[in-house]
Amino acid sequence: MIVFPAVDIKGGKAVRLRRGRADDATVFADDPAEAARHWERQGATWLHVVDLDGAFDGHAASAAIVGRICEGAGIPVQLGGGIRDADVARAYLDAGVTRLIIGTMALEAPETFAELCRAFPGRIGVSLDAADGRLKSRGWVADTGLSVAEVLPRLEDAGAAFIIYTDIERDGMHSGVNADALGRLVRAAHVPVIAAGGVSTLEDVQRLYPLGREGLEGVISGRALYEGTLELAAALAWIAAQEGAS
Repeated sequence: MIVFPAVDIKGGKAVRLRRGRADDATVFADDPAEAARHWERQGATWLHVVDLDGAFDGHAASAAIVGRICEGAGIPVQLGGGIRDADVARAYLDAGVTRLIIGTMALEAPETFAELCRAFPGRIGVSLDAADGRLKSRGWVADTGLSVAEVLPRLEDAGAAFIIYTDIERDGMHSGVNADALGRLVRAAHVPVIAAGGVSTLEDVQRLYPLGREGLEGVISGRALYEGTLELAAALAWIAAQEGAS
């Protein structure tokens, strides 16, 4: 299981939102690239980077910062936020991003999403962000009227390489994970799934770890890592111990 530290960029700084609300942000680092290097030094093997300005505004607002993160981190980076056409996707991949996370495009422009998957096979994933079981788009401010079960087969057929599932109601709230909903998704999906939203303690990691045998690739955590309710080194050591014993 991979633990993905989150580096969310807003206004040029590393922040975390509560429930995806742009007006409820906490700044954790003035330099997102330094935040990325910090997590690498702590043992992270991947980074999860989100351009929040891009997610809300629909363009690559933080491209220069993302380039600095990729150049300085030394570990793979997956990136989401504002990637709504092939030109932006290609620019980020050329800048060093390993794989991209698509949200709005995948739900609102399925043909464009499928073309992107064909152009960059194995490098395009989908962010499924749900509140009360309903999927949101455009930075979590638009209700799609769709459920995860309704869109999953189409996304997999289009070529999605992985799925990130976020429980919006738990994101940034230190409220624990929605293991039941996540388990249903993992068992229904035919591609790896990554959990986000509510992963705030070592107990959350331990609770989700058994799903790794069914297709859970890892967990994303942001606020909990920055505030210390989840210690990256402790989580990585626990995971290593389980994998060493198996």
